[in-house]
Amino acid sequence: MLICSAAGNIQSSGQSLFESEWDEPTKLNRASRIRECPYNRELQKENMPAILHHPSQIDFDKPGKHHYRLAFHVDSGWGYSLVPITVINGLRLAADGVKPLGLAAFGGTHGNEWEGQVAVKRLCQELDPSEISGRVILMPQLSQSACAANERVSPLDNVNMNRAFPGNPCGTISYRIANFVKSYVFPKVRIVIDMHAGGREGGFALCTSFHPVPDAAQFAEIAKAASLFDPPFMLIYSSQMASGLLTDEAEAEGKIAIGGEFGFGEGLNRKGVLHGYEGIRNVLKHYEMLAGDVIKIDPLRPSSPRLVDARNLEDYIPCPYTGIWEPLVDLGEEVKEGQLVGRLHNFSDYTSTPFDMHAHRSGIVIMMCARASCQEGVTLYVIAQDARI
Repeated sequence: MLICSAAGNIQSSGQSLFESEWDEPTKLNRASRIRECPYNRELQKENMPAILHHPSQIDFDKPGKHHYRLAFHVDSGWGYSLVPITVINGLRLAADGVKPLGLAAFGGTHGNEWEGQVAVKRLCQELDPSEISGRVILMPQLSQSACAANERVSPLDNVNMNRAFPGNPCGTISYRIANFVKSYVFPKVRIVIDMHAGGREGGFALCTSFHPVPDAAQFAEIAKAASLFDPPFMLIYSSQMASGLLTDEAEAEGKIAIGGEFGFGEGLNRKGVLHGYEGIRNVLKHYEMLAGDVIKIDPLRPSSPRLVDARNLEDYIPCPYTGIWEPLVDLGEEVKEGQLVGRLHNFSDYTSTPFDMHAHRSGIVIMMCARASCQEGVTLYVIAQDARI
């Protein structure tokens, strides 16, 4: 198979279904028979990333920084979703001579959550391979079709990318992209970062997030890495609500897997982008993959991130019936058990008394429904309690 890298170099990578690595009887390596991909040559002239048609065409070991768009064919027509991926193999020697195991960062797992997309895109542009030691893989729009549509799920198969793991190489497009991450990206890295926001589902106090994994050493290291984003909160959250999460799969492989909620409302939270961008840089510095010192991202907040826990399903309060939600507390606010959190209004009888919702326990309002109009069963709010590692 042929590759034209964004840097302008033609190379061979991976093995075709119809070729062996060496041709008999001459033992001629395929690299000596490389033919140019004409459309990628034209893309290079415009300084645009190369388009690749098979994951094996990506050279994950090539020194420097290389931008690609990986073409995943759509399931019901002649066309592709072009998923962006940047691979950086640093040119800086590690201090101890041992190459770090690598970091992968994802934005756009949900297409209407923009802070991660912007932060990871900026890293694609600004990370300098001369300052990097080890491998960095950046995917700013993992569910590219969902991002293009500004939707939580892909309009091509109506699948939520963050419920599609470990994926399926023969599945619909979202499952095939998830399988690519599982099969090609995860084996190349040790640290996995998946940046989220509330979209139109709900508002979150700015936080990094992770699950209560059973391995104590892995859990402690995840918590340390999550603190490097310097958010107001770090949330230990439930892994019982859904399966198929990107970070679930990474955790099961023993990775240092970090999620986070950096905004909501399908907007771009300025602080969310800042904490996402500088947080990933801090993680790179912490693992000595990037030169420089870890920085305090929010100098106006002298305290360390506050660790809170909402690991049980009972922490996620459902809307008892369809109505109009009136919140009476703010995100990140501390509440007491029994405190009035909000009211649910029924406008089919506008003279009716609203239904009062009270805090089931003391703690921090870490999440709240972002919409006024709430359907029965949707999560109205989450109250997390203080925790310790």
